[in-house]
Amino acid sequence: MSEKRRVLLKLSGEALAKADHTGYDLEVVTDVAHQVKEAVDAGVQVGIVIGGGNYWRGRTGTEIDRTKSDQIGMLATVMNCIYVSEVFRHEGMKTEIFTPFQVGAMTRLFSKDEATACFNAGKVCFFAGGTGHPYFSTDTGIVLRAIEMEADVILLAKAIDGIYDSDPRKNPDAKKYDTVSIHEVVEKKLDVIDHTASIMCEDNHMALAVFDLRIEGGIRDALNGKITGTVVTAD
Repeated sequence: MSEKRRVLLKLSGEALAKADHTGYDLEVVTDVAHQVKEAVDAGVQVGIVIGGGNYWRGRTGTEIDRTKSDQIGMLATVMNCIYVSEVFRHEGMKTEIFTPFQVGAMTRLFSKDEATACFNAGKVCFFAGGTGHPYFSTDTGIVLRAIEMEADVILLAKAIDGIYDSDPRKNPDAKKYDTVSIHEVVEKKLDVIDHTASIMCEDNHMALAVFDLRIEGGIRDALNGKITGTVVTAD
């Protein structure tokens, strides 16, 4: 792997959406682009995974087959990556979108070698379509890609300022962790990423960090190693 810092950033589709939780808020997406560009210009290699919640959530279509519902969700993440990638390009970055399945000429079929070459060329790599299989979330998708691409850390931009020992919306006495081990996340089933993804991180010693997407400059700071939320160590 390159000696440069390589980071995978996960964004919520809903966090990029308009006030009605659909489509895109161009101002928000453009701000994300500006922050990512600062890090890329400083030499950070950035990969991005985006959820599909602004179009489709896994339990939206309860009346249809789970496999088909998950496939719709995969395509939602592809649409999100195409849109955000174009905003990034407009802001002066070079990008590439990889998917685990063919999407015509709109994306490239994922290959570690090709993604590595794109990183080394200074491109932002978007990893869309999850794992390509149903019953796996975008959490699992980003952990899989981070392990494959030998990333230094996974950054999770959320609508909460870190990891708590219980739901702070329900428990006013919930304790926030500044640092927690991935073993403790798995053991206590802390609400960070889904359990399958957490176990993958533990088994492969992949570090995580959770921070508040709403903090001004939070993405830029996180990409440069300044975490104001919670650091999940790989120990």
